Amino acid sequence: MSVTIYSTGPDCMQCKLTERLLDELEIAYTIIDLRRDDAALEYVTEDLGYSQAPIVCVDGEPENHWSGFQDDQIKRLAQAVAS
Repeated sequence: MSVTIYSTGPDCMQCKLTERLLDELEIAYTIIDLRRDDAALEYVTEDLGYSQAPIVCVDGEPENHWSGFQDDQIKRLAQAVAS
């Protein structure tokens, strides 16, 4: 299982909080900077329908994605990884 964070950069507080909690829970992730990747920006806005960062996508589970800092979703993900 891989986790991708679509971020708007270091000034995004919700992005920082998401990364910090994933780090604390030892969940590996990849960051994609939406300011530098037009295809990724189109994907999260047009295909997924999000307008708020971060967008977190869990590969291998097509319906498992969310936007914003959602500690409950991250903790659920940590439980799934531990299983």
